[in-house]
Amino acid sequence: MAHELRGRTVAILAADGVERVELDLPRGALYGAGATVEVLSLHTGSLWAREWDKDPAGTITVDKQVGEASVSDYDALLLPGGTVNPDQLRTDPTAVEFVRAFVGTGKPVASICHGPWTLAEADVIRGRRLTSWASIRTDLRNAGAEVVDEEVCIDGQFITSRSPFDLPAFCAAIVEQFAAVPAAA
Repeated sequence: MAHELRGRTVAILAADGVERVELDLPRGALYGAGATVEVLSLHTGSLWAREWDKDPAGTITVDKQVGEASVSDYDALLLPGGTVNPDQLRTDPTAVEFVRAFVGTGKPVASICHGPWTLAEADVIRGRRLTSWASIRTDLRNAGAEVVDEEVCIDGQFITSRSPFDLPAFCAAIVEQFAAVPAAA
């Protein structure tokens, strides 16, 4: 099925330092399934991306500043990782509030690697089952999550994965999970 996400709009919330492959591969899978995808960030222009957190990996165009985005315009949310990216997002009140409000809608939220740090900051993972990069698992537990070591973990509206190595399974899971929710009117 090449168009299972036709009519759906997905927000990717990212900041400078985003792990390029964790944004590009899911975005490609979403496009391939027919979704409209918008990159939201803390500023307009472009983001600098990284490969394995340390090597420059070019830039990514920002479609909209998160403060100008409305949760109601999106059917799903993707939070890619990279260490610097979620560290910036979780210290920005506007980004944290966008994530908190989005989770409050019950719509699907996908996050990979260090991305769940922003979910922890938004205080929306208490009692939820998640996976992530190993180094932030204590933070997720301290935020009340049950943390597992699985390629993809699906708990209600949350779809999480551990690392770039999990991207094939993660991309398939987000397309499937995002398609299971009716498109916004």
